[in-house]
Amino acid sequence: MPHEAVPFDPAALTFNDAGLIPAIAQDITSGEVLMMAWMNHDSIARTLDSGRVTYWSRSRQAFWVKGETSGHIQELVSLRVDCDRDCLLLQVRQTGPACHTGRRTCFYTAVENGGEVELMQPE
Repeated sequence: MPHEAVPFDPAALTFNDAGLIPAIAQDITSGEVLMMAWMNHDSIARTLDSGRVTYWSRSRQAFWVKGETSGHIQELVSLRVDCDRDCLLLQVRQTGPACHTGRRTCFYTAVENGGEVELMQPE
């Protein structure tokens, strides 16, 4: 039986030395793992406020609203915290491909028998 809800405090999460926490995006309908990216305290707050998943881009040192330029948005359905409070699971409604390569998921390469096999082509 679920417990009564308590207020969510992002400060109670375990962030790395750069103030970031890994976030795994999962398609709410299929259960498919779409991608992994980083979030900070403020990107979590923006995501919860807007319902649009907002990550922190380490390369640009800026917020990154998924789909802002591509139109391949992620609508937040559920945010879950793992048992160690050091990783997030974002269950999302994905519009279009999640990967910047044009593939449905960023996990399109498998390692089989010592070699890499590409499992899907861009959409």
